[in-house]
Amino acid sequence: MAEHQIDDKLLDQLYRDFETAHLNPLWTQLGDLMPIKPTSKAVPFVWNWSTLYPLAQRAGDLVPVGRGGERRAIALANPGLGGVPYVTPTLWAAIQYLGPKETAPEHRHSQNAFRFVVDGDGVWTVVNGDPVAMRRGDLLLTPGWHFHGHHNETDRPMAWIDGLDIPFVHYTDTSFFEFGSDTVTEESTPDISRSERLWAHPGLRPLVGLDTKTSSPIAAYRWEHTDAALREQLALEDEGYPATTEPGHAAVRYTNPTSGGDIMPTIRAEFHRLRHGAHTRPRRDVGSAVYQVFDGSGRFHLGDKIFPVTKGDLIVVPSWTPWSIEAENQFDLFVFSDAPIVERLHLHRTHILEGA
Repeated sequence: MAEHQIDDKLLDQLYRDFETAHLNPLWTQLGDLMPIKPTSKAVPFVWNWSTLYPLAQRAGDLVPVGRGGERRAIALANPGLGGVPYVTPTLWAAIQYLGPKETAPEHRHSQNAFRFVVDGDGVWTVVNGDPVAMRRGDLLLTPGWHFHGHHNETDRPMAWIDGLDIPFVHYTDTSFFEFGSDTVTEESTPDISRSERLWAHPGLRPLVGLDTKTSSPIAAYRWEHTDAALREQLALEDEGYPATTEPGHAAVRYTNPTSGGDIMPTIRAEFHRLRHGAHTRPRRDVGSAVYQVFDGSGRFHLGDKIFPVTKGDLIVVPSWTPWSIEAENQFDLFVFSDAPIVERLHLHRTHILEGA
């Protein structure tokens, strides 16, 4: 059989006709559509709290909070994503700043959200009418389509980080948004929210609402419980019991008490504590994660770069990036990720880098 001859003119015309018909041939883009391994456009990066907080303060002086802009939230824009306000292709993270005596009006949206407090107190977030105190070390949930607003009852400003699944919801064209009250629907300031009074008793579940809920019904996971759990893991390790994930590495996952699963269907949250000098095994994971240093200092090894970090700094680990952590002193880290999405789609994979 004679060798097939390619007529360049006919081939060029074929490609022009593809374009006119809004078609795209696989053979010209296989490497982009089906790469050998995950090749995230997001890049490893660190946002330093020493830069973030002063910028948030300046925004507090110049930008009002209220109906319209809704929130004084400043998104972390991953340098690899072309300027969009996403920390990874699936996750959104921001520093939110609320000035003295300010109120952020209520609204609700399809996106799942949480808040994590690195420092401060005196702010209440009101979630579906339930006032929830925000204090250092607390993880606070606002599941999708829950009305929520915030009010600061002090003469001091407060900043925290927000985490949402905005990029994922945007990509899937599933977003809804609705304005609520121009203030907040409940101005009381209890130490403990109603949701905690009902749900936040270790190992105990109320016999109301026995159905499995998509997101956790606990509005706040309090620092005193997180700290105690981590402290006891390390104490048990000292006593010779298997209680830590790696030597000197205590870790907990925030869970939904109705299912035992993640706090929300698209976001996983954990807290990790490393002893002085401890380090994690080098690894890489499908799916992306964002860490915030709660206390202490250490180093993140991300790909071929080393990033020194300290209290408040935010670190992004894109999908399939080789990473490990080492502690210079007791090193406390909050982390959230898109693991529930990846696992539910059965696309999860982890590779422990042996000998590294």
